Amino acid sequence: MAYFEKHGSGPATPTASPPHWTLAPKLNSWTITPRKTGLLLLVGACIYALNVLLFGPRPQQPSRPSYLTENLPYNSTLVPHAAFQPLEALPHRYPDMVDTFASYKYRNTCNISSLDLHAPFAPLCPDRESMLTAMASGGRIGHDAPYMPRGCDMRWFSTEEICEILSRFEKVVILGDSMMRHVVGSINVLVRKDLGYGAVTDWNFSPEERQDCFCNYQFNVKACSVQGIFKTSDVVKNDPESVACPADSIDIIIEQMIRFPIPAEELDRFRALLPAKKPARPYAFIFGHGLWNDLDLQATLDWLDTLLDTSIQAAPWLSPSSTKPSSPRTRSRGKAARMAAAAKRQRNKHPSGFWPRLFLTPNAAGKEKPDEWIVSQGNKALMIFEESVGVEVRRRGLEHLGTWNMSIQSNKFDGV
Repeated sequence: MAYFEKHGSGPATPTASPPHWTLAPKLNSWTITPRKTGLLLLVGACIYALNVLLFGPRPQQPSRPSYLTENLPYNSTLVPHAAFQPLEALPHRYPDMVDTFASYKYRNTCNISSLDLHAPFAPLCPDRESMLTAMASGGRIGHDAPYMPRGCDMRWFSTEEICEILSRFEKVVILGDSMMRHVVGSINVLVRKDLGYGAVTDWNFSPEERQDCFCNYQFNVKACSVQGIFKTSDVVKNDPESVACPADSIDIIIEQMIRFPIPAEELDRFRALLPAKKPARPYAFIFGHGLWNDLDLQATLDWLDTLLDTSIQAAPWLSPSSTKPSSPRTRSRGKAARMAAAAKRQRNKHPSGFWPRLFLTPNAAGKEKPDEWIVSQGNKALMIFEESVGVEVRRRGLEHLGTWNMSIQSNKFDGV
């Protein structure tokens, strides 16, 4: 009542309402709200999309980003191919298809097949550069699965082929840390055709050592490293019948140089390996460094530069140019001086000589890696180190083989 007294009487009810189907639409009674506007736009968009999809022309595809179309020089798949294309029907690919360890000593006891280590496929890499890139970029399909390069395959050489390749060099000099000791040990396993004791001096083993340093355990750093073979001349002297290569055809030696600065006595031993007169066959050098300096890039480059300069000083025939090697004082002048020294080495890439040099960076870390090294030597640090070293050593005229990808899914005895 109070409401009607204030505002007057309420609206009168018509005496006779027309049928509802005769009413004209009253648009002004449908109020517009943000919610209703949004729903209309959504419905309209859906109708338009369906109309274009069913009846309209196909929309033009947007152009692909440049990073998907440009030809990348490294680690790029240029031609799509199946993961396991059949091998080429060529005689030299036969060793890739069979277990080349079948005739090795202790093959069944150690239970290792070459096919467990490498899965062959086609095509073969056409040259050494593409092979190194493929090997550094390759990996495994599953933990401890056979290794496969990326994009093109490597050869798995028989022992006879390995002997022939090594015999092309007067000496193969391996320089570096414990990883390089494993490299020379693996080479000795292959040239001795011995999976049980090929990497160690088994001719002077005690019964306990024959038990402790057998099969994979011959690479045990703590128990068996002192019994490792450091040069093939020791094998020829003490157990010549174990070498599968022709007599006096190969010469492999390792000099362990783990830290920088390099001690003077280690440099003296290195100089003694290099003759002043050019030999009939070339020398080959394999370098490996990093973990013992906590992946310090500059320490590794200084280590390498010291060995390259020492090589030129002791064996001038390695360089056909008259460029004098940089001195330690030059290296201490800073980044500009180091870049200038690297430029000299790049110019001194021996167009008329032959100085094969390969640098190996450390493998991936495993789950047994001690916690105190996770930051300085963990997988992130290893990946950055491998990439940086690859750039720098190529500037110095060396080839580079990264091992992180090929080892990340493999079992590691001590995580290192």
